[in-house]
Amino acid sequence: MTVYRESESIEQHVEALLQRMTLHEKAGQCCGTYVGKVGAVRQSLEDVLEEVEAYQLGFATPFGIASTPHTDPREVAEVANRLQRRAIEESRLGIPLIIPVDATHGHAYIASATVFPHNLGLGATWDPELARRIGRVTAREVRATGAHQNYGPTCDVVRDPRWGRTFETFGESPLLVGEMVAAKIRGSREAEPGVLTTAKHFPAYGAPERGEDAAPVDVSPRTLRRGFLPPFERAIEAGADVVMPCYNAVNGVPAHGSEQYLSGLLREDLGFDGAIASDWGGVDQLHEDHRVTDSREASIRLAFGAGLDVASIGGVRHARAIHDAVETGAISRERLDESVRRILTAKFRLGLFDDPYVDPDRAAEFLGHRTHRELAYEAARKSVTLLENDGLLPLSGDEDVLVTGPNADAPLAQVGGWSVEDPDGVAGATIYEALQDGPGTGSVSYEPGLTPTGDDAPIDAAVDAARDADVAVVVLGEGWYIHEFASNPPKPNANAFPSRIDLSLPEAQQRLLEGIHETGTPTVLTLVSGRPLAVSWAAQNLPALIWSYYPGTEGGRALADVLFGDQEPGGRLPISIPRSTGHLPVVHDHLPHPHPAGTNQHVAAYDPLFPFGHGLSYTEFAYRDLRVSPEEIPIDGTVEATVTVENVGERVGEEVVQFYLHARSGPLVRPVRELCGFERVRLDPGQERSVSVRLGTDALGIVLEDGRRVVSPGRYEIGCADLLVPFEAAAH
Repeated sequence: MTVYRESESIEQHVEALLQRMTLHEKAGQCCGTYVGKVGAVRQSLEDVLEEVEAYQLGFATPFGIASTPHTDPREVAEVANRLQRRAIEESRLGIPLIIPVDATHGHAYIASATVFPHNLGLGATWDPELARRIGRVTAREVRATGAHQNYGPTCDVVRDPRWGRTFETFGESPLLVGEMVAAKIRGSREAEPGVLTTAKHFPAYGAPERGEDAAPVDVSPRTLRRGFLPPFERAIEAGADVVMPCYNAVNGVPAHGSEQYLSGLLREDLGFDGAIASDWGGVDQLHEDHRVTDSREASIRLAFGAGLDVASIGGVRHARAIHDAVETGAISRERLDESVRRILTAKFRLGLFDDPYVDPDRAAEFLGHRTHRELAYEAARKSVTLLENDGLLPLSGDEDVLVTGPNADAPLAQVGGWSVEDPDGVAGATIYEALQDGPGTGSVSYEPGLTPTGDDAPIDAAVDAARDADVAVVVLGEGWYIHEFASNPPKPNANAFPSRIDLSLPEAQQRLLEGIHETGTPTVLTLVSGRPLAVSWAAQNLPALIWSYYPGTEGGRALADVLFGDQEPGGRLPISIPRSTGHLPVVHDHLPHPHPAGTNQHVAAYDPLFPFGHGLSYTEFAYRDLRVSPEEIPIDGTVEATVTVENVGERVGEEVVQFYLHARSGPLVRPVRELCGFERVRLDPGQERSVSVRLGTDALGIVLEDGRRVVSPGRYEIGCADLLVPFEAAAH
């Protein structure tokens, strides 16, 4: 291994090493490889070790992807050490590897790791401070196993819930997504020694046509900047190390090959100076799917010419193509040096040249630590969203409860995709197991109601059991899945839907639910799913309805505590729930439109089953004294909104105070309303608190053609709960 004097700066380290590197070594640093199966290609650890040695590759992913064979924490730490030894001891310059992983909701591909609620559930907490703490714990568990880069957080704003990656997002509001993303990044950077964070998928991924993953996104430049870029801006401000382009074409241009998006928008306009790494096979898709090039070599030239630094799984094939492109002048040596400089800088900042190895025994002891699991429990209970309740909840504990449904005793469904695929690797209690530990004298029985494959043969047994119960808890929704490019669930599962054309419950689940309801037993529907489901029948017919998202390993315990009233249901919707698939799109910040010929022929433009921000509590809150200061602001000024909220119920409760901006007049069409500020507060009975937000150009501004935001003159209103206060922005 090359030894460097500690007194030298990182920049000096990088430049000294860069001067010594051959073209072969530089090209290798810009490429990664993987252990496991991606598509039809399966690579063993031995295959990867040979690749790393032969071409001095800069990145290798031995675990943390679908179909990886390595899930035990001690084993993965040993694999990471083995890869580092090969990279360092069998190369001329001894440059260590960066090992990336998909740790979107904890280091969830590793058995016994702490698995937090998926991002949509975490978004339902509306708690950036909680997201910061989760980011820190995730980074520490990732680094303990020898990995150094997290392929997250997801900065996408979802606009079509049919999309199979909805659960990876923080929801439909650019503000909420941006706040949660920035907090997760800050937490990750606080961890020692830390990991690289990856803001993905730039610039717009969450509004694919038909809801089909990687389908084209067509948005105006103004909509792109208003609705999709703000979370990336917040991520960059928070210190994101890497940005990952989206698979899809945005306005006809594939992001992986777009100089406009990568060099222009990302680097010049947003000021990002870190590395840009491809999303898995995004480079090859330029010729295989988008057809903007005719060969792998041409795709690599296009991508690296556009500003890409790392072909994440390109392997030796991509490294050779980069080498050849530089030799022929298709890629300049200066351009290659820019990329290598960014990669080496990251490795020095991570401390990999000092000590890239980890202790396998510590990894086994550290992952899933008790304090980490308590944090996962806090996140799960704060995410549980009570959508409807006629007084049935909370349960006393003295009722005889029937638990049924395919997700009631399903560890894999509870953690969701981007997690281990073997239920034996999932820690924590399932919903049914946790309910068995409830208070009081009541019994808890279980009938599955449906087999994992959707066979409804057990429905009759569940219906018969419901007749003898005081309350039925029916746990339905979706199973384990990830987006279309990844493997299918490990076992046949009729509840797994990477992408959907219908957001209703599967037919067999609906039959089970209606059969239980027909017994007359009071029924609580609990949804475990990665996106909002159109459950209009349930909302009209059942006394209680809960959405727990994918709550993670501690989700069973959290949900049981909420059902029995030991904890408040703390979640508020980060995404609107439509009445049906045919009602899409359903987003709170939609644009207004006129009625034809002055008539009122349109149905309501926003008519969700449950609106964005909705969520009930076991206590009650009252709002008063909403005020805005000043009532008139200059065009470059700010305004402060303040409201008083009081807990007027009899239980301790947590409320999410939400402020919305309503533009009443101005030079451009703006959303009917859009979230502009929020704060989560905890109040004892009778306690009140004043909550304030300050709004500037980020919230009040319109986006000009050149990307600048300015506050346009006009009339506005700030809304909070059912209160509205007007103010004005003055003209120049």
